[in-house]
Amino acid sequence: MKLYDVTPADYAEMLAVWEDSVRATHDFITEEDIEFFKPIIMEHAFPAVALKCAKDEDGAILGFIGVNDHKIEMLFVLDSARGQGIGKLLLQYALEHFDVNKVDVNEQNPEATGFYKKMGFKVTSRSPLDDMGKPFPILHMELDK
Repeated sequence: MKLYDVTPADYAEMLAVWEDSVRATHDFITEEDIEFFKPIIMEHAFPAVALKCAKDEDGAILGFIGVNDHKIEMLFVLDSARGQGIGKLLLQYALEHFDVNKVDVNEQNPEATGFYKKMGFKVTSRSPLDDMGKPFPILHMELDK
């Protein structure tokens, strides 16, 4: 498995990875929420971050990470590829190349919170709403150095 730079031509496949991952790990998000977020991710979120993706030997995207200003803005892995070290590989790349030290995690996604804690992050604060004002509590985490 290798990491690759992302181009806008990859966005549609990455959105499919995002949706697959969200459906597997974000059981608190409704169909309406998914449809609400999809165009925002494609048109605003992807272009606003530095992106790296992991691909399999056939060139299919298995996961991706997006970073802005030392903060992980997105990290998603295909459900079928979870547990294979892809998230860890992407995070380690971001630690080494983007000097990341912050991430926001949905409180209702304990697997993600556990992953980041295992990788050295700690919860520093909590917000009752996400950035869009939706009632999805956010845990603000920072690298415990």
